[in-house]
Amino acid sequence: MSLAVIFEGSLVAVALALGWIFHIDVLGRLIFSVGATVVGLVGAVPPFALLLTTERFKIPALERIKRLLLETLGPSLLVCRWYDVVALAAVAGVGEEFLFRGALQPLLERWTTSTSWSWVAGLLLSNVIFGLLHFITPTYAVLAGLMGVYFGLLLDATGSRNVLGPILAHGLYDYLAFVVLIRTVRRSPTAQNVNVEPVPPPT
Repeated sequence: MSLAVIFEGSLVAVALALGWIFHIDVLGRLIFSVGATVVGLVGAVPPFALLLTTERFKIPALERIKRLLLETLGPSLLVCRWYDVVALAAVAGVGEEFLFRGALQPLLERWTTSTSWSWVAGLLLSNVIFGLLHFITPTYAVLAGLMGVYFGLLLDATGSRNVLGPILAHGLYDYLAFVVLIRTVRRSPTAQNVNVEPVPPPT
């Protein structure tokens, strides 16, 4: 948990450093508004629905990812208290969205063509990097990149380049995914004797 907080916190520092070097107001992109809050909360629904769908239909490539996550993240998540899981999801949402949507996406837009389509290049290039940095398996990297594109589109959903929407969608999705993973681990025979504090069901 401590390592995760340190790592994700360092992403905010990297985002702010890039903003300072290239004159991008990263913190100014965080605007608290009702519209962005709704976009973020509702925006978590489609990827989570897709996750539940893949849980129902056993796709071999996704099952390999699931087994890997169960082996690597499962034991650590199993002993987390509910507020640890909330905190972990929150720092992931804040750290990754500040860096990729708050700093890298606008920076790469600036470095590409100056036409009205430069936002497409920034969106795609920033999420190629996002996918590569999530390279657990090739399939996982592709899925992470596509998820990043989705979060990048949420950045402009309210018309104000507000990073609050992607932060909320990312954090809430991660929390719900962690809950699903924890419940899967708890059903395994090796978890029966582990004393854990229940994670409240998503509401």
